[in-house]
Amino acid sequence: MAKIGIIGSGNIGGTLTRLFTKAGHDVTVANSRGPASLADLARETGARPVTVAETVQNSEIVVVAVPMALVSSLPKDLFRDAPAHLIVIDTSNYYPRQRDGLIEQIEAGMTESGWVERQLGQPVIKAFNTINAKNLLNKGKPGGDAGRVALAVAGNDAQAKATVMQLVEDIGFDGVDAGTIDQSWRQQPGSPGYLKDYDAAGVRQALAEATEARTPDWRATPNSRGTYASPA
Repeated sequence: MAKIGIIGSGNIGGTLTRLFTKAGHDVTVANSRGPASLADLARETGARPVTVAETVQNSEIVVVAVPMALVSSLPKDLFRDAPAHLIVIDTSNYYPRQRDGLIEQIEAGMTESGWVERQLGQPVIKAFNTINAKNLLNKGKPGGDAGRVALAVAGNDAQAKATVMQLVEDIGFDGVDAGTIDQSWRQQPGSPGYLKDYDAAGVRQALAEATEARTPDWRATPNSRGTYASPA
């Protein structure tokens, strides 16, 4: 059983709260609106609602599941006193035309999780970003089942990455080692495996076929940001 703090209670954060508690992990969850807003999710899952700062306290793993544009709004000292062994998972994706607007460093070629690391001042493992929340909630299968969906996991710390891959396993998916954070462009939006729900072999092939250049659909424009219904 791991002690997991989740920052964000939206599509991915709420889904991971449900899945990790179901798998037997000790989960705290926070959002920008405060613990009182999480009462229903807490009753449903047994997770403990806390403040954002409290997610780091006594946790072994912290999941950052907020829109990318809001990562820089998290407390600057959030991880200042974090233990050296703390694992931070970044689930975010850069949607410049729909939600986040232009982020200059990413447009210039920095990986999305590399940018998140800079905002947090903390190394991250990139995971849970290649599948939509509905399929994450519903498509898990026991190990060894045919057609089990696989999720790419990237990071620089081999031990931390192995721990996250075990979490992926715990909730019904195969983990695929996707390399380092500098290589995590291979699982970003627009990459061949993004939102495809491939098995492990398919994920490995998609990672191998990925190209680093961002396609126009995933670059900001002078009018960004727009909405999901009307990207700008």
